[in-house]
Amino acid sequence: MTSSPSGPATSAPTLSVIVPTYARPERLAACLDALARQEPPAGGLEVVVVDDGSPTPAASVAAPFEGRLDLTVLRQPNAGPAVARNTGAARARGALLAFTDDDCQPEPGWARALVEAAQRHPDHLLVGETVNALPQNPFATASQLLISYLYDYFGPESGRALFVASNNMALPAESFRAMGGFDATFGLAAGEDRDFAVRWHEAGRPAALVPGAVVQHAHEMGLLGFWRQHTHYGRGAAHYHDLRGERGVGDQGVEPLGFYAGLVAYPLRESVAPKAWLHAGLLGLAQVANALGYAAARRGRAPKRVRPSTRRRF
Repeated sequence: MTSSPSGPATSAPTLSVIVPTYARPERLAACLDALARQEPPAGGLEVVVVDDGSPTPAASVAAPFEGRLDLTVLRQPNAGPAVARNTGAARARGALLAFTDDDCQPEPGWARALVEAAQRHPDHLLVGETVNALPQNPFATASQLLISYLYDYFGPESGRALFVASNNMALPAESFRAMGGFDATFGLAAGEDRDFAVRWHEAGRPAALVPGAVVQHAHEMGLLGFWRQHTHYGRGAAHYHDLRGERGVGDQGVEPLGFYAGLVAYPLRESVAPKAWLHAGLLGLAQVANALGYAAARRGRAPKRVRPSTRRRF
């Protein structure tokens, strides 16, 4: 592993932002530009980029941001986003850790909103809002609708944070380390954030929504990428259930049929336009892919490690 710190030397900052990345230089540059435009909280902000074995090292992408950010670039052999986030958190100096992804652009005020929320809600897992930056892409839109539905069903507003997407979350560094971080056995880029949220909840730790902490998520994909993404989610879900058995905490089982019916109908809640029907159909297709990925893992196939370019949740 190599590191390349840049930017002005500072004492321990208030906020450390962890960004795992793999082979998405243009998206990473946009993410870093958005972070450089943040209003730093009192005490300062640092950014820790973890290059998960990209063919072209991410340090070259980060170089233009020297002087604009208190920035550290770490490089590791490809191990997946769970390990990459843990690597970044281990190096981070801030009392508050925030996580986002290389294909996300935090909106102005994101960092300030997280720090202010941490002051109001100490020891909470803070959950920001993610917005689809590619509304013209039906696959990106359907994937974001899935996340929104899961937040409605499982998120902090329901009183139980059983699902939190790691592209927009923050928590005290001390608490993250006490929880053992993300489970490094998630070689797949799916399920590691769900696992963390459930462990956080079962430890009796609170969570809070932070509506003012918004990131724009730009995950371009076509039909094949969409299918692969959701089969990966199924494989990640299988590993998640296996882990619960190994830990002796019991399996949560599957959700009732109404959960899946509600998911497919979710885009139709406020519109019956043709696009809403398209998105509903894609959510149905996503559940088929998820089920097949789950079944493939259950047949004993070893899950392949997934590049962060195919990363999303569940």
